[in-house]
Amino acid sequence: MNTVEERARFDDYEMADDYDFSQGIRGRFYTPKKVRTTLQLDDDVLLFLKKRAGEEHVKYQVFLNSLLRNYMADGIR
Repeated sequence: MNTVEERARFDDYEMADDYDFSQGIRGRFYTPKKVRTTLQLDDDVLLFLKKRAGEEHVKYQVFLNSLLRNYMADGIR
């Protein structure tokens, strides 16, 4: 689609009134946005996170995200 003529055929494109998304997969093209932040943790907490993350073969940041997500899902009190 490099030329004006090639793009012009889409100028009058009309969307259908109804689409069937019954076979769609939710979140298929979603990538969560990562935010860089600084977090100060106690040594023992950081060692625990790194040890448990190593046992599960993931980065400790991923493990911490998982813990926090589970906490959020249980409902913050």
